[in-house]
Amino acid sequence: MKRFVWRLQRVLDIKKKEEQKKRSELLKLMEKLAQTRGELLTRQKMLEVIIEGLSGENPKKRLGGQEFFLRYSAASDEQIKKLKEKTNKLESQQKEKIAEVLEVRRFKEGLERLRVEAKAQFIKEQEKIEQKELDEGATVSFVRKARN
Repeated sequence: MKRFVWRLQRVLDIKKKEEQKKRSELLKLMEKLAQTRGELLTRQKMLEVIIEGLSGENPKKRLGGQEFFLRYSAASDEQIKKLKEKTNKLESQQKEKIAEVLEVRRFKEGLERLRVEAKAQFIKEQEKIEQKELDEGATVSFVRKARN
């Protein structure tokens, strides 16, 4: 029996590699997003801890701490704002990358369905050819026996 050869196999292989590449890019993006969110939460928690520490001190010592905190909080707020912007940017990139992965996956799955259909058709045709050869062989055998 002939071996099944599908013309679009190369395209399917390329799409599989493309999907793997896009998935790895998405994973890296998600790791970066998780890291940024963690850093953001850490900075916010630090500010909360400082505020709680200041509220627990006596009023005379608190003034110096509050002055330091106010100076520090402006810079810290700016960093938090930048981290939030970076998080939003990464989230939008993540959505775009997910859409790309889904698009490539749908295309690849369509190709895989076409391949399965083509293989089924190939097998059906090969079975017909084999059946025809068997019928011809049986006919020739019957004719030979009839002549003898």
